[in-house]
Amino acid sequence: MAQVICIPVDPHGEVEPRWGRAPRVALATVDNQKITNWEEIDVNWDSLHDQDGEGRHHSRIAKFLLDHHVNMVAANHMGPGMSRMLESMRLEMYLGVTGNAKEVVERLARGR
Repeated sequence: MAQVICIPVDPHGEVEPRWGRAPRVALATVDNQKITNWEEIDVNWDSLHDQDGEGRHHSRIAKFLLDHHVNMVAANHMGPGMSRMLESMRLEMYLGVTGNAKEVVERLARGR
């Protein structure tokens, strides 16, 4: 069964260190331990972060993840409130990831 992994990316394809303030994320569809689709989306969470307060921003991210059928999030860092929200959504999280975003997703697809 295919999974969708969301990971923040910078313009060079590296993991963007800020999850909740990421300007861009990639959605990777993984099936049979391989990436079958890779789509990068400008989410502008960096500029939207402080506009409506933390609760509204968390809601915005939750809606994005639900709308895109995300099962797993890989990120370098996220705050405790965001982490609790993703746990309550029952999403798998892998934190502390660095380097090339596609390579990170490929490792996760193979079971780490």
